[in-house]
Amino acid sequence: MADVARLAGVSAQTVSRVSNGHPSVVESTRRQVLDAMQQLGYRPNSAARALKRGEFRTIGVILFTLATTGNSRTVEAIAAQAAQEGYAITLIPVAMPTQDGVLGAFTRLGELAVDGVIVIMEVHLLDAANLTLPPGVQVVVVDSDAGDRYPVVDTDQADGARQAVRHLLELGHDTVWHVTGPAESFASERRALAWRTVLEEAGRPVPPVQRGDWSALSGYEAGLRLPADPSCTAVFCANDQMALGVLRALHERGRRVPAEVSVVGFDDIPDAASYLPPLTTVHQDFAEVGRQCVQGLLDQIRRHTLEPGTVLVPTTLVERASTAPPPAVE
Repeated sequence: MADVARLAGVSAQTVSRVSNGHPSVVESTRRQVLDAMQQLGYRPNSAARALKRGEFRTIGVILFTLATTGNSRTVEAIAAQAAQEGYAITLIPVAMPTQDGVLGAFTRLGELAVDGVIVIMEVHLLDAANLTLPPGVQVVVVDSDAGDRYPVVDTDQADGARQAVRHLLELGHDTVWHVTGPAESFASERRALAWRTVLEEAGRPVPPVQRGDWSALSGYEAGLRLPADPSCTAVFCANDQMALGVLRALHERGRRVPAEVSVVGFDDIPDAASYLPPLTTVHQDFAEVGRQCVQGLLDQIRRHTLEPGTVLVPTTLVERASTAPPPAVE
């Protein structure tokens, strides 16, 4: 810094002000200092500045997997919103969803110096009585049922599923079969419960659930387990990838979509409109989820408070060509 000051013909204090973006430095002086920094290859020590200010402009993100569409899209949205706010993100994957795994990730993030943490948990973990997040950490949890203890941001999973099932019933289908996700997933559980509730409230038969693991292959295998007879005319899949597998299984069985069977997915991934036929699906606003996560965390950081509660981001049904009224009974 002293070398920069000498070359620019200013004081070390002025160099410090330029490094920290202080508005009191006139533009011509700022330009002199920046030119001197470039000539000398000087870069301000961001870690030292962060310690002095007491903030690191970094958000930690803990998650168990990036393999699922929801997680990868949520991380992408968080990163975009954080960058817009002038923050970077540090990603810490946790191999096993256990108390030790989560606490180990928090310890690692503490070593890396972050201002707050966003935890993406899609499994039944935070509802365990013996699992608590470290005290004093500013945190937002995504996709969990822990709103009584932590700030939670989630897609309105239940309403999205209700929209999907009601759409199929309103088309005239007697009932709706369901291909659900993993049993440990909160999103899967909420969507399945809403599916069942809508059918029961409408007085319709509730078919047995077909279990998948979010993958297209599991959707294909579930699709092969669906009845091959005309009694199965509508299927609600808990995500678009499993819906893709169901479409393949129906095609191999010679059952036309939507002439004989209607199919609805969940997520509205970019490829959904290019399925054959284009997929009717529930759209998740991942950008808004990311915005709510980052804004909620920054509000906590600024106020130094943690206020439990759940923010639900609305979903919308996108109607395409994979749904239609059931075939006429001969």
